[in-house]
Amino acid sequence: MPEAVPASKAPPAQETVAGLVERVTFFNEENGFAILKIKVRGSRELATVLGSVPSVTPGEWLTAQGAWIRDREHGMQFRADWISLTPPGTKEGIERYLGSGMVKGIGPVYAGKLVERFGEKIFDIIEQQSARLEEVEGIGPHRRRQIRQAWQEQKVIREIMVFLHSHGVSTSRAVRIYKTYGEDAVAEVQGNPYALAKDIPGIGFKTADQIAQKLGIPHDSLLRARAGLRHVLLEATGQGHCALPLEVLREETGKLLLVGEKTVQEALEGAFAQREIVWEKLEGESLVFLPYLQNAEEGIAAILKRLASAESNIPPVDLPAALKWVEGKTGKALAPSQAAALQQALTRRVLVLTGGPGVGKTTLVNALLMILRAKKVRCQLCAPTGRAAKRLSEVTGCEAKTIHRLLEVQQRKPGFARNEDNPLDTDYLVVDETSMVDVPLMNSLLRALPPHSGLLLVGDIDQLPSVGPGMVLRQIVESGRVATVRLTEIFRQAGGSSIIQNAHRINAGELPSRDPGEDGSDFYFISRDNPDRIAETLVEVVRDRVPARFGLHPIRDVQVLAPMNRGSLGVWELNRRLQEVLNPAREDQPTVEKFGTQFRLGDKVIQTENDYDKDVFNGDIGWVTGINIEERELSVQFDLRTVLYEFGELDELSLAYAITIHKSQGSEYPVVVMPLSTQHYMLLQRNLLYTGVTRGRKLVVLIGQEKALGLAVRNHETQHRHSGLLTRLRRD
Repeated sequence: MPEAVPASKAPPAQETVAGLVERVTFFNEENGFAILKIKVRGSRELATVLGSVPSVTPGEWLTAQGAWIRDREHGMQFRADWISLTPPGTKEGIERYLGSGMVKGIGPVYAGKLVERFGEKIFDIIEQQSARLEEVEGIGPHRRRQIRQAWQEQKVIREIMVFLHSHGVSTSRAVRIYKTYGEDAVAEVQGNPYALAKDIPGIGFKTADQIAQKLGIPHDSLLRARAGLRHVLLEATGQGHCALPLEVLREETGKLLLVGEKTVQEALEGAFAQREIVWEKLEGESLVFLPYLQNAEEGIAAILKRLASAESNIPPVDLPAALKWVEGKTGKALAPSQAAALQQALTRRVLVLTGGPGVGKTTLVNALLMILRAKKVRCQLCAPTGRAAKRLSEVTGCEAKTIHRLLEVQQRKPGFARNEDNPLDTDYLVVDETSMVDVPLMNSLLRALPPHSGLLLVGDIDQLPSVGPGMVLRQIVESGRVATVRLTEIFRQAGGSSIIQNAHRINAGELPSRDPGEDGSDFYFISRDNPDRIAETLVEVVRDRVPARFGLHPIRDVQVLAPMNRGSLGVWELNRRLQEVLNPAREDQPTVEKFGTQFRLGDKVIQTENDYDKDVFNGDIGWVTGINIEERELSVQFDLRTVLYEFGELDELSLAYAITIHKSQGSEYPVVVMPLSTQHYMLLQRNLLYTGVTRGRKLVVLIGQEKALGLAVRNHETQHRHSGLLTRLRRD
């Protein structure tokens, strides 16, 4: 039988109410606050109980102590200071409990059948004699196993919820904790609560520290201090750093932990001794790395330097004849700058190809691939995101994969199947959108490159750097160690696009042109003087103007890009507004609210972290196609695949009517709409604006303040990222 779920230790006797939980009107997983309707013995009316519990399911028996109050709007309510919930003992309660959707595989229909067949013994049957469930019509071996597994999971998840709740912590991540640690989750957390901050998305150091303090771990313990050091370094990787200067690490750790220098120093010495962190002096600066990032930087530098000094692996090519042959096949003649770049690609083992939009990078790559295939050179193509890989496939006519799929990411264990011991089956590798590739992923990719293979890195170094740690492409170019071709000539077919012209103007530090010309434009700036007017106009443009004037769909074809998540013009608030006008809630359709977001059928959503089990990755965009309340699952269509999410996993998804410019990297959209306001002051940078504008294919609309546009164009300073890669590349 399930365990009872107490809310807290009972206080001295107060007024008491008891009854069957009929309905959970409201439950906040973040703080446990619940509004419950209960059936009290001897009363026809349902009583309303308000209080805090770790979890609650219809059918449970509730006992609460507190006081009755009269609410002006809702009438009599029982405000509980203490609540105890126990599993139901009556057939009615058991049926409601099982039919609530808490156990995957059992809905109201099967709950009724199971209770009719087994009565009050059903809990024992599920737990100890689950084979007997097949005595019920419609339950075969598969559903029986599903019910048994879900029952066991639910028991552990409820244990986790009670444990977290008793330590004053949100229970919303209980499913994620269970999936990470399994049935020993509570013991694992008790053993080292700081592991939560490292292993569970959405749980930060402060939450883990709160649990640790409740468990009695001293404020100045070395376990806490070493966990703090690691947390500061992990937080730094989230800001793009591969390392931190030693003094910065000391200072930030002291601020986080509120402990003295002596404790931090002892923690540093212990962490260095155990190689939890590593110290290195580079260019006169003392830097502290997490070991995996130091190893990754060293690996990238060593492999690239070896490739740069090696001879080309491509058979000799008669370039004039090859150019003539390519032109005959495609009808396109390469410009002198492209022909010179092609010569470099054919005669070097590794080459970087960079340049802005419309300068002919794709034309050059296509010509190179045609020649390589004619020479029987086996080629593979990849890009960091699914959308970038799909676009690369479309423009080259060759299969392109995400880097993760190319390297054969392993499910249920970290790392890739492809590495130096099991290299890629290729003679030449083309990597597109390389500016997005961070240090760990580039290291994994280079390790999997066969020793004989050639390599072409394609990207725009003026775009935003990777979300993850490092500035790999920029530092490869800056090092001068790898041959680099930068295309700058805008070709005629691209020259007619205001998007491309203005992207280059922005990149040169000039304000974009707003002259629509005689035939209209594909680039607009709509001036609005305050955030409220910007938001109102943005909604109007997406919902009304773009569909009416250009015949494009407001959800499928339009992507709103914002510089940041927070604020009235941040992604979170814009998503709320846009969801309300583009996909309003309907009474006849199910919805689910988790982690502060309501998901509806038809919603546009984005995956926010790599999920190797599901084979979906950070930045993948899809559509909610199903919400199954009984099975507690939501289905999302990504391209041609449908992926299922349990309700407890929905912290992996966010609404995607609006996304950050960082998340848009590697993608193109028919229409891009961007708000620009001085409230984004800290993020108004030229490379951010440039990256956003270059995401638009048919139309770009900027809406905002003239001052904000000017600030963004003039601000060419990019955030410094602490890294050792540039130094390692320059070393002999």
